[in-house]
Amino acid sequence: MPKNIALIYRNYEKKPSKSLIVKIRNYCKKRKIKFFLSNDYKMAINLHLDGVYLPSFNKEITFNSFSKSKNFLILGSAHSINEISIKQKQGCKLIFLAPIFKVNKKKHFLGINKFNQLVTNKKILFVALGGINDLNIKKINLLKCYGFAGISWIKKNGLRKLRPFLNCLNNY
Repeated sequence: MPKNIALIYRNYEKKPSKSLIVKIRNYCKKRKIKFFLSNDYKMAINLHLDGVYLPSFNKEITFNSFSKSKNFLILGSAHSINEISIKQKQGCKLIFLAPIFKVNKKKHFLGINKFNQLVTNKKILFVALGGINDLNIKKINLLKCYGFAGISWIKKNGLRKLRPFLNCLNNY
């Protein structure tokens, strides 16, 4: 499996059990996949995960007092310049900026020029997210981004590579 894949566990309806997170962490460590827990800073630190993912609706800034390991990463997501500044204050080293291209769920999208304008002169890495498909995947090279993420595109094109992991989760 490629080494540049990371997994973010997010379930906003139900808090995950520690045993499930530990099983996923162990699976990811064996396969050298970075593992991040969404919106639970304390559990991510206590279970020695690679980091935490803070969604755009999380505006809390007071959690930086926890002691964390040197390699612990804070990821975030944003949709505007205001949310980018909040994520900077939260200590994010990498921000998912979305949506880049047109998606059915939203009326507005950033586009290539707006994306590049938002990320210029920032000391944070940005990942393009949203609306990535077979028609516009080549446009990613025009973005000033660290990488890209495409949930539906990955489900369609990359699932065969992730299937062993998904099958493993079905057993728990």
